[in-house]
Amino acid sequence: MKGYNNPAERIFFQPQNPITFIMNEKLDKTDIAILDELQKNGRLTNKELAAAVHLSPTPTFERVKRLEREGYIRKYVAVLDPDKLDCGFVAFCYLKMKQHSYENATRIMEAVKAIPEIVECHNISGDYDFILKIYTKDMKSYQQFLLRILGEIDCIGSLNSSFVLGEVKNENRLPL
Repeated sequence: MKGYNNPAERIFFQPQNPITFIMNEKLDKTDIAILDELQKNGRLTNKELAAAVHLSPTPTFERVKRLEREGYIRKYVAVLDPDKLDCGFVAFCYLKMKQHSYENATRIMEAVKAIPEIVECHNISGDYDFILKIYTKDMKSYQQFLLRILGEIDCIGSLNSSFVLGEVKNENRLPL
């Protein structure tokens, strides 16, 4: 990055516009309102969103595009009903590696990314190394999943499962 001696300038340099530097600006109240409305309903039209945040459609559209470009909005999704899709049995599976190594951790992380029943995987601290959120049809399906899928990952040392008896809160919205 020729001509930029200040490290901060290199970090915030935008290649598509060589004379523009983006400093780490905080989101304003309108940006927060846009994000909050989109968390409630990602299918709002630009016109509906503009009305909800008390802004005209063009600046609303530009702000949404900027929020997408800057990564505040990762994607838009539909939230499905697992019971209607015959996968309403939910288990949290605590996983411990046989031996702590970068290779084993990487193998587990890559394996779980390819397994559709696992909808979340978090590397955690404490007695276990990972926690998985798993959806299957029922207890029998979960048992088969453990034996045939997770059981085949040889760097897993132990598993401990907890089953969801009832959902109290499942909110996809971040507190803004």
